[in-house]
Formats: sequence, structure tokens, C-alpha cells
Amino acid sequence: MSYQPQVQKSHYEGSAYRSSERWGSYWHQLELVRSAKPMSVLEVGVGEGVVARQLQFGGITVTTVDIAEDLHPDVVGSVTALPFADASFDLVLAAEILEHIEFNDVPKALSEIARVARTYAMISVPHPGWVFSVIYKLPLFPRIELLFQIPFFWKTHIFNGEHYWELGKKGYPVSRFIHAAEEAGLELVSYKKYADDPGHRFFLFKKKIV
Repeated sequence: MSYQPQVQKSHYEGSAYRSSERWGSYWHQLELVRSAKPMSVLEVGVGEGVVARQLQFGGITVTTVDIAEDLHPDVVGSVTALPFADASFDLVLAAEILEHIEFNDVPKALSEIARVARTYAMISVPHPGWVFSVIYKLPLFPRIELLFQIPFFWKTHIFNGEHYWELGKKGYPVSRFIHAAEEAGLELVSYKKYADDPGHRFFLFKKKIV
């Protein structure tokens, strides 16, 4: 299936991209990417460009790819057909991208991510639900976060103009997504959810050695 940009460039200037949760998402993307110590990163989906700029400030070479030309990516292309050679980048970052394509196309996208990655892939996707969280900090001790979530497993996701699917809803358990990634050649290193960004789940994968 051929996909077109779903939103205008001005979408990224809206209030949703100025929220503390959005900036928390940027922080966690950066933390997970840096933990893998890559020298080169492919970012799929330009967005505001915050993550790419911060990685570049840290001395990491970043290439961006997006289907939206008006976002001025380095390369115009789709996650289901990445226009790069095999093993071109130490790490591929795809944050809040895969929900914008039908789930039937997600295995192809994951295969493409695995193909162009040399070592790692960092992926985040929406994982909504009822959330109960506590964050507290004691003097001289690190901050403690406690999080409990009940996903909307009984809800059927309806395409809203942007998201074709969301993790945790009927038919889309976390296990199904992990299995699709493993079939694509990626091995799960960790998957996390954070109290300051409870609407997303973050996955760090390592490319399987064939």
C-alpha cells in the first residue's frame, strides 16, 4: 500500500507537540539511542527535528528519511521501502511511526528497519490505557517511578485519520508486535514504559546475527 503524509507541517507546531509528555518522549528516545552508543543513526520520521538535532550535538551522524517533502528530510522515502543499502546505519530510530501504516504492512517495515540497521533499532509506538503512576524523590536518592497500566484490550481501534492501530487494543497485544519484530530479524533487548510518558511503549532491539 502506498502512503501519503497524514498531516501538514503546521501540525508539529500544535499544543500536542509542546506538552511535557511529548518532551518526555524525546528524552527517552535520546536516552535509549545513546545507551546503544551508535556513531550513525537513521531517523525515520522527521517531526520537529528535536531528536536529530540533539543527537548531532552529541557527535552522532544522523540521516533523516520521511515521506513528507515539506519536512525537508535528508532523503524522501517510506519505512516500508527504505532507500538505503543493507547495514547502512549503526542504529535505526522509528519513534511513533509504525502506527501510521496498516498493521499488515508493519512486518515489511520492521524487515526494512532490520535490513538497513547494522546493530540496533529503537522503536516506540502508542500504548494507551488506564494509567496509575507515582513519581517521588527523596533527598540523596534517585527519583523513583511506579507505574501500573490496564491497556484497552477490549477496545477495537478505529482509524482516526492518523493511527491505523495502537498497541494494547483488541488484536494488538505487545506479544504480537514483538513476534513480528523477531520474524523480521530483530531480537528484543528491552521494552519500557515511563510514568512521565505513559501513552507510549519504547522498544530497543538488536539485529540478529545470521
